[in-house]
Amino acid sequence: MSQKDKMSRKDYKKNTKKKESKQPKKWFKRIILTFITVFLLVVVAGGALFAYYASSAPELTEEDLVGTFSSELLDKDGNVFYTLGGENREYAEANEYPDVMTDAMTAIEDQRFDDHMGIDPIGIARAAIGYVTNQGQIVGGGSTITQQLVKLSVFSTTRADQTLERKAQEAWLALQLERELSKEQIMTLYLNKIHMAGNVYGVATAAEEYYGKSVSELEIHEAALFAGMAKAPNRYSPYANPELAKERRDTVISVMAEEGHITSEEAEQAYNTPIDAGLVELSESDNTALVTDSYVQRVLDEVEEKTDLNPATAGLTIETNIDIDAQQRVFDVLNSDEYVNYINDEVQAAVSLVEADTGKVRALGGGRNTEVLRGVNRATQTKATGSTIKPLSTYGPAIEYLKYSTYHQVVDEAYSYPDGTSLRNYDGQYRGQISMREALVDSRNVPTAKLFNEDLEMNQVEEFMTQLGIPIDPMSLEGELVPSNAISGQMSPLQMSASYAAFANGGQYTEPYTVSKVITQDGQEIDLTPETNQAMSDYTAYMVTDMLKDVASNYNNIVGLGGIPQAGKTGTTNFTDEQLSELGYPSDAVPASWYAGYTSNYSLSVWTGYDNNRKGYLTFNDGSRLLPRHIYREIMQYVSQDVENTDWQMPSSVTEVTVEDGTDPAQLPGPNTPESERVTELFVEGTEPTEQSLNYGEELEAPTGLTAEYDEENDELTVTWDEYTLENEDESVSYNLSIDGESSTLSDNELTLTGPPAGDLTITLSVSAYDSTGPEATTTVTVPEPVEEEPEEEETEEEPQTEPEEDNPSEDEETNTDNNQNNDNEESDQEEDAGNGTPPPSDEDQDEETSDGDENPEQDTSNNQNNTDETPDDSDESTNTNDEE
Repeated sequence: MSQKDKMSRKDYKKNTKKKESKQPKKWFKRIILTFITVFLLVVVAGGALFAYYASSAPELTEEDLVGTFSSELLDKDGNVFYTLGGENREYAEANEYPDVMTDAMTAIEDQRFDDHMGIDPIGIARAAIGYVTNQGQIVGGGSTITQQLVKLSVFSTTRADQTLERKAQEAWLALQLERELSKEQIMTLYLNKIHMAGNVYGVATAAEEYYGKSVSELEIHEAALFAGMAKAPNRYSPYANPELAKERRDTVISVMAEEGHITSEEAEQAYNTPIDAGLVELSESDNTALVTDSYVQRVLDEVEEKTDLNPATAGLTIETNIDIDAQQRVFDVLNSDEYVNYINDEVQAAVSLVEADTGKVRALGGGRNTEVLRGVNRATQTKATGSTIKPLSTYGPAIEYLKYSTYHQVVDEAYSYPDGTSLRNYDGQYRGQISMREALVDSRNVPTAKLFNEDLEMNQVEEFMTQLGIPIDPMSLEGELVPSNAISGQMSPLQMSASYAAFANGGQYTEPYTVSKVITQDGQEIDLTPETNQAMSDYTAYMVTDMLKDVASNYNNIVGLGGIPQAGKTGTTNFTDEQLSELGYPSDAVPASWYAGYTSNYSLSVWTGYDNNRKGYLTFNDGSRLLPRHIYREIMQYVSQDVENTDWQMPSSVTEVTVEDGTDPAQLPGPNTPESERVTELFVEGTEPTEQSLNYGEELEAPTGLTAEYDEENDELTVTWDEYTLENEDESVSYNLSIDGESSTLSDNELTLTGPPAGDLTITLSVSAYDSTGPEATTTVTVPEPVEEEPEEEETEEEPQTEPEEDNPSEDEETNTDNNQNNDNEESDQEEDAGNGTPPPSDEDQDEETSDGDENPEQDTSNNQNNTDETPDDSDESTNTNDEE
């Protein structure tokens, strides 16, 4: 190889290395340029979208910012029972708010408040990312105090309304507001407007309500509490949740120290101040408002969700469905021991009362020992349901889609879920084959799980429940139906009462609602009455109700309403074995208990339990597991006393059929089915059983072909009949024959009787099978009297001596023939002898004469023959009787 070639290779390698070193730089530049291009496109697109959304932003007025309009809530009769907002505000000027209050608010809510122009670009970017990653919902903060003031003034604060469009409009209005007002003015408006829990609005009002002082006198720990409450006022209320309130307050104090607003010594002193230090007792007006607080909370939520209006500032007239008397009774039952013995103060309860045919919420009870406004509303919070879900998840769908009868048979036996997890009944026992009615009434878990997992399709269950306003998520913690949803799920008392109301209302469901109409400040009326839909067939509603009436009847000693027709279902949640062991609770301890019941007028659901499982448990020993039933009775009795309570009428789509218990599939009773084995159940029209059971035998009929013939020559009576055939070939039949009152049982269909009794004989015949006897067939036959032969008379030497007989010789023969009696002959002979002067022979003489055959031998022979004929007859008859037996 030449030197030139070698040099060329070196040059080639060198050039190749240069190219390779330049290649990564080109790709890096391309990536940077692509990123910049995409970023610019996003900025341009985002700007265009922002401009589009901003163009439709509402006008922000001074009236909106000040928000002096109060809203009035009217009861079902049109009377004002609650005033929200304006009347309960204390306004403070900018110079009245101390620096410690404004410092606390900016530290926790908007640390760049004094520097930004109304929006926080970083917060907006965070909101945009949250919108993309959370399917159109804004997640996370980022709003400035200016934006929050805009939101409180013209927008809804509900999570559902926190969209990208709304955020863009907030930002646009915040930019405008910053150009028109000073930071001090914006902060003052915000502090005067924010909600501070209950019916308290504005920090100046809160200072008076909570601490009985002017806002200018607030201390660090008090200002930190109010600043912390701005995020979630009811959650961080020192009255409702003191522990959470202290945790949030201390966070604000910590941030204030970090930002240099207070010293470490001041922070430490504020930390050590008890959360309830300086708090005053609630005012009398607040105590009165506690009665309706749970209901008011639901009203405010509905108005904001359905109208985008803020009831606290919009000056609305809100027509609600509350029944003040019922609401007062609910409050009294839950918050006193006058009606129910609650065992202790820690056990909690929740109540929802819905009008069955309209869906109107008449009363709500959010808890016991209520002390603060806007506290925990357990009536609208989801709880583990226990068995109260069974009619909704299993038995309703089984009737609706599979047209199962209330008699439908299912086997209660050892069972495991598809994943192998075993399931047991509440009593640890199995009852074998039982009806669907028995399974529901006795709340058997295994039959319920079998129906749910083996018979029903999950799409059927999902459709049935969603039609009743029960979304699968969050009803099922897994977000989709799972095998255990047959017997448990997550529902609120409000959902429970509304869904059960559909059973009471012929299958028609109306979303439960507290607000019928909203009238705005300018007179616009907004109708919030939801539509009613046919969630299930009327046969499903009636058949489920009929079964649940048995539940109410079983517990009549507790839930009885003095004869008012009602239906209901119990429910109990359970601890795991591990939880029982960890908590040291007895084996029958449970965390919560339910009772959901209804009349033709109202549907009422009651939950009882503990907010924290470590605070206690329910048990039969102290009666706490029965608390929901007692609460139900006290409230339902009260609301039912002044209304007409009717029973449910069976629709034409349902038929009532008596069937033989235990048959599977259902069969009609046979003619011999005992009354104890007959049950009356409900069937969807067209699915009634038609086949008759033969378990206890078929209907027996009278035998056919019964004839009787007498053979005079052989003196025999022959009785015959047709052979009787049963439908069940395995069953045997016997014949009951009676001849002139003499009965016998036969297996054959013929009888010959020798020497039957003379006369008109009545013969009856019946058949026996299945331990019963059918009707009789009857015939008659005449057996003539036996004809005796006349004895032949022989001439004797003494005949000439009986001269009177010689004069009329045939007269004695006729007498002898007609009478045919030895005694008459003997008497006649004795008279003849006496007439001839011959004494009658003695007994011994007669015997001797008979044995010698000298005296009338033919007559003796005739008598002997008669005796001989009678004896065999008796003997033959006796023999036949033995054969028959």
